[in-house]
Amino acid sequence: MTGPQSFIGRSEVQKDRADSDRFARLAATLDHVSPPWRPGVLPPLGHWLCFLPDALQSAIGEDGHPVRTGTGLLPNVDLPRRMWAGSRVRFLADIPLDSDIVRTSTVTAASPKEGRSGKMLFVTLRHEIAVADGDTAIIEDQDIVYREAQPAGIVVERRAADPGPDDPCIRAIVPDPVLLFRYSALTFNGHRIHYDREYARMQEGYPGLVVHGPLLATLMLDHLLREVGGSVRSFAYRASAPTFDGEEIRLGFRRDGERVDLRVLNPAGVAMTGTAELAS
Repeated sequence: MTGPQSFIGRSEVQKDRADSDRFARLAATLDHVSPPWRPGVLPPLGHWLCFLPDALQSAIGEDGHPVRTGTGLLPNVDLPRRMWAGSRVRFLADIPLDSDIVRTSTVTAASPKEGRSGKMLFVTLRHEIAVADGDTAIIEDQDIVYREAQPAGIVVERRAADPGPDDPCIRAIVPDPVLLFRYSALTFNGHRIHYDREYARMQEGYPGLVVHGPLLATLMLDHLLREVGGSVRSFAYRASAPTFDGEEIRLGFRRDGERVDLRVLNPAGVAMTGTAELAS
């Protein structure tokens, strides 16, 4: 097993095409007849549907993610539970639909820590995305957390902050297994916590299927765009408590000029917070 610090500076380059069909499917998944993003260009967070994993089936681990190795991009420490904890995204230029795109991903941090749930590893990836032969259009710093295996029979304790007063503008939805499946299909995400209820309960200690963090972030930003339209210059989010299928979530935001504070609330409290900067 290779030490996590040795992975800092590792990078990989992937190529893809921003074909419009996948974003039409995203619009359908978000229940849009006419989506609120600008036509002809990549929608905000649309890059999460690009550069999809392509590991062979024989290289998939028990959790549904590709097995990590000493030669791969991500550290291969013995911490099997994985969570996409947050991201900070800057939108520098438009990416036309159906254009060829390139992503350079680099490990910028790998910090071991210890908390209530045991040993953890916090990894930050920087993704730089550009139209082929063009300047960088999107920069994202993505935070991934690896944790120890959950002891058998132990249910994950969910702690969430008190939401306090309601946000001025709220939309309520109930993510169900079909929504989770469709988003997993859009992102080619094989993580079993999103579709295998028995695995989620017995192996990871969750009471139900876990709603993807990026899906919640997408719904949070989509709620903003439904209400105000326009373009987004930057977006950041941080997950603070898991959300499970069948629970009502409330999407809210407060706007102060071009800055917007966003939240996802679940029955336990604040599940996710975010900020967006609107283009003037």
